[in-house]
Amino acid sequence: MQVFYNKKGIGDCLIIMFKQGNRYQITQEKFGNIVKITDKQSNEVLGYNIFEASNYFLLDTNNIDVTPVLVEEIEEVFHRNGLKDTLEVDLSPKFVVGYVIDKQPHENADKLSVCQVDIGDETVQIVCGAPNVDKGQHVVVAKVGAIMPSGMEIKDASLRGVPSHGMICSQKELGLPNAPQEKGIYVLGEDVKAGQPFPV
Repeated sequence: MQVFYNKKGIGDCLIIMFKQGNRYQITQEKFGNIVKITDKQSNEVLGYNIFEASNYFLLDTNNIDVTPVLVEEIEEVFHRNGLKDTLEVDLSPKFVVGYVIDKQPHENADKLSVCQVDIGDETVQIVCGAPNVDKGQHVVVAKVGAIMPSGMEIKDASLRGVPSHGMICSQKELGLPNAPQEKGIYVLGEDVKAGQPFPV
């Protein structure tokens, strides 16, 4: 689950997103100031929009940390608006520091590398197309389930026949200010450790 708020850009609406869906295949149900968004085919909840959000929350940032306290506050707002849903939320960070343990060339693509990346609690395989990725780097990893600032959801994938579980990110992909325009992942300094949350 990721939570966004941008009053200047979209108005006084708190956006709660679990995953992306096809806008033509969704159902929207209104409960007071809340719109519940569901996939028509799977009946899976994709997210919620809470309108007049500043009446319910103290909001001063675009991307909001999801904490147990925030989950309780959201559920309370649900109940005040006649919605009886509860939130089952994975509170583990979706953007973390990774350490590239190994890098090998992709067998089917000259410009891709197959990396083994320590993300703290596990080592994952990530196929990366950045020219500057290398063994021994600390990098930023968007784990499976992360929602990028662009709105893209990170999923398990197969790139040219090789499984990939996450994405090694550039500064531009992370939406960082003054990000360089040239292609390349964001290489961090040595004062970080694998698995450490990275604020996005």
